[in-house]
Amino acid sequence: MIEPPEFILVEDSDEDADTVQQAALRCSTPVRLCRVLTGDACLALLQQTRPELPALVLMDLNTPGMDGRETLRLIKSDPRLATIPVVIVSTSANPRDLDYCYRAGANAYHLKPVRHSEHLQAMVEVLAYWLDRVVAHPNRRVLP
Repeated sequence: MIEPPEFILVEDSDEDADTVQQAALRCSTPVRLCRVLTGDACLALLQQTRPELPALVLMDLNTPGMDGRETLRLIKSDPRLATIPVVIVSTSANPRDLDYCYRAGANAYHLKPVRHSEHLQAMVEVLAYWLDRVVAHPNRRVLP
């Protein structure tokens, strides 16, 4: 039996994490959500020996400890992890943040809407795209 795709959510806000959880429940196919609060925890999880890489890392930029910028840079500089799509979800519209993230290898950058209903709809669309429509890199299932 094929396991449903897993994604990692790096988010320290319970409210924003609940919104992503609600969005995950609305996906047309089952998905597994693994939430961590910090970039350090994300990297520790990714560096564990696991049967597969996650289908997606959905990451806030401003988390305690190692922030999303540094976490993104470390993920994309590791040859074993670099093919994992990393999508930034942030309240920051600062052009410097956008430039940094895209130069560091972010696959997409989404601004968090202020209204809950808009944020939920945006997360439904993001998850549907990355978990239902995109064909995962072949090394996702078998680690090199």
